[in-house]
Amino acid sequence: MKIVVIGGTGLIGSKTVTILRRGGHEVIAGSPKSGINSITGEGLQQALTGAQVVIDLANSPSWEDHAVMEFFQTSSRNLLAAEAAAGVRHHVALSIAGTDRMPDNGYFRAKVAQEEAIVASGIPYTIVRATQFMEFLGGIADSGMVGNVVKLAPGQFQPIASDDVAANVAEVALAAPRMGIVEIAGPERAPLNEFIARYLKAVGDPRQVVSDPEARYFGGKVGEHSLVPLGEARLGRIGLDEWLRSARSAN
Repeated sequence: MKIVVIGGTGLIGSKTVTILRRGGHEVIAGSPKSGINSITGEGLQQALTGAQVVIDLANSPSWEDHAVMEFFQTSSRNLLAAEAAAGVRHHVALSIAGTDRMPDNGYFRAKVAQEEAIVASGIPYTIVRATQFMEFLGGIADSGMVGNVVKLAPGQFQPIASDDVAANVAEVALAAPRMGIVEIAGPERAPLNEFIARYLKAVGDPRQVVSDPEARYFGGKVGEHSLVPLGEARLGRIGLDEWLRSARSAN
């Protein structure tokens, strides 16, 4: 099977490409550096010729509200049009758990727009909504810095390792289109502030984490279940402790 992975050289993309190639599939890792650009449209038609599946893992270089919305709208428009012309039979996109429950977060609003474009395209699709990646826990701590402490909301949090994300994306891509959403999350759930405090302690970071119900998550107000699946989800196999051990051994 020929599969094109847009954003195929990024964190999730590179892992997904490896999994699919090991399975014997013809996989194109699309990125601007390889001459495949979903924003300009460069190389899309040639890359998608003969492809059965396209996996969209493209990510905006900016989180500024206008820029991120423009990125996902433009990228989706160009990619879906090229897929329609090429007769692609399955569009898979990676989105975020709770993306429709945090409207004051500009990045989440842009992902909602991306999802809406996919649904309206008429191309058979599966949207994979993932919880936050464990690789970004340090960045989440940094985002909550107020003075000398980290202020984070106590809403539920269930981060997932990128290896588990890639495994699920690859599995979904090889299955029939769901014409809907698949949610994936890590195996452990706890309040956001407690999870980040545990992470910081494990990596020897002395910063204190303070629970603050009014603390924003990249601009968005966090409710009890804003960042986790509401119903049934596929759970990853890698917990925080195992992920930390793997990260240490890789360094």
